[in-house]
Amino acid sequence: MKRPKRFQRRRRGFTLLEILLVVGLLALLAAFAIPNLVGSAEKAKVKMVEAAIGPNGTLSQAINMYKFEIGHYPDNLKDLVEKPSSEDSKKWSGKYLMDIRGLKDPWDKDYVYNAKGSKNEGGFDLWSVGPDGQDGTDDDIVNWKTDK
Repeated sequence: MKRPKRFQRRRRGFTLLEILLVVGLLALLAAFAIPNLVGSAEKAKVKMVEAAIGPNGTLSQAINMYKFEIGHYPDNLKDLVEKPSSEDSKKWSGKYLMDIRGLKDPWDKDYVYNAKGSKNEGGFDLWSVGPDGQDGTDDDIVNWKTDK
């Protein structure tokens, strides 16, 4: 039995107003969320560098292991992954850092290293030039204490 036309339900789609309201709400949510996500990526990179060059960081531990086995800090960071050609090669027991990519910070810049330790007396200086890529600026991440 067929229903009369007045009782038939007609399926309707969304109105233009409803679609615009949903799109507007999504745009509003994105306006708040995107800046927070962008900022957190930079913060995560800074934390990665701090973890690598800190006292218990992977790079600092590799440098200390080299000193323990060889008797002095490496002349340059490449000595951690490649056998040096100096007399130290006799004592060198093998990659102290597994991958040469560990010698670069998250911004794809080489870590800066000073075996003599002008900031860390009796130790070594190790730092990243930070997000701006310029040495000696406020965003440098260092392994010595600063007055920040």
